Amino acid sequence: MWHAKGVKETVVQSEQDILKLVKEDPWMMKILETAQTLHLPDWWICAGFVRTKVWDTLHGFSNKTDLPDIDVVYFDRSNIDERIEKQLEAKLQDRAPSEPWSVKNQARMHIKNGEAPYSSTIDAVSRFPETATSIALTLNGKNELILAAPWGIQDLLSLQIKPTPYFKEKEALASIYEKRLHEKEWDKKWPKVKIQGVPRDFAEGEA
Repeated sequence: MWHAKGVKETVVQSEQDILKLVKEDPWMMKILETAQTLHLPDWWICAGFVRTKVWDTLHGFSNKTDLPDIDVVYFDRSNIDERIEKQLEAKLQDRAPSEPWSVKNQARMHIKNGEAPYSSTIDAVSRFPETATSIALTLNGKNELILAAPWGIQDLLSLQIKPTPYFKEKEALASIYEKRLHEKEWDKKWPKVKIQGVPRDFAEGEA
């Protein structure tokens, strides 16, 4: 069990606790509702949007940490033209101008990443560098809040930065993971965060 010390002690130890945090955050719900208006197939908001909320809470921060972007992801094999994503970003910008929207069709991201095609948005999310980043939220057709965590929520809740299995397989991917650790400086924003590198016996082999 992990506690955030602040005006009010908050316990975050389960999926339901995370969902409760989000439901009680008007800004996060507004962001989700805005993304929902695009009616995108298999859409989610992922990565820092979720992780930051949890870690801010576990640190007892009274103000939310600024996000460099709000990652809206979806899956549509029928049109992988990147220009569509920019048009969708523009629509979101019109509806919520002050937010740093980013929209990516995960049906094309395997090309950029040099991998086999992904089967869904969450399949793509599972291939993010860090387990604590491989997390996403959506609103379903009944407006129910849904959380997806392909590698579980344990690392997120225990403030652990660890590589997903894919980023242990090749030296090139291990290097990308470690470069992100250096650039993101998560442990400076959230001092309780514990960072794990990639053991080189896992990263040996293909470059």
